Amino acid sequence: MTAGALRVEPLIGLEWSQAIEQWGGEDATTPSGTRRSWLHRAPEQQVMALYQTIRRSDPHAPAPWWLRALAAGNLETRAEGFAVEDRVAKLLSARPGWVFVPWSVDGDSGYWEYVPSERKLAEPGVPTTLMLTDRHPGWIDVIRVHARVTPDPVAVKGLADLRSNLAHLESLAPA
Repeated sequence: MTAGALRVEPLIGLEWSQAIEQWGGEDATTPSGTRRSWLHRAPEQQVMALYQTIRRSDPHAPAPWWLRALAAGNLETRAEGFAVEDRVAKLLSARPGWVFVPWSVDGDSGYWEYVPSERKLAEPGVPTTLMLTDRHPGWIDVIRVHARVTPDPVAVKGLADLRSNLAHLESLAPA
């Protein structure tokens, strides 16, 4: 190599941040509207290979819930994760008061807020929030309306459980 030559080596962290970058989804009203990054479109095997590589150097690298579940062997395909997101979106979009928030942390799939729950608070706070998770096989967590300290999530046992208990979850008292 000559004295003036520049040697550039790929940085896995930079590559991963570009892979999860969600450009143009700020106005999305459902999770499907945010699926614009490389990890949503690239061949699944390539996505998994890059994710496994980044996890070796950063075990807590940001990633959507479905990719963490896929890597753990709890989902068979990325499409299964998208289907869960789409079914939740269909249910909540048809129900008054629920709003999809497309931005969250890097690599995340957004979350849902039940805006009317804020009326239960005497001070500014956070409305009842529904997010998808790889924490348990029901894939859905609800965090009740709260101010200050965030309460532990309530694990929902899947879409059927969400559908049958949605009114109860919407009526949870502040933490």
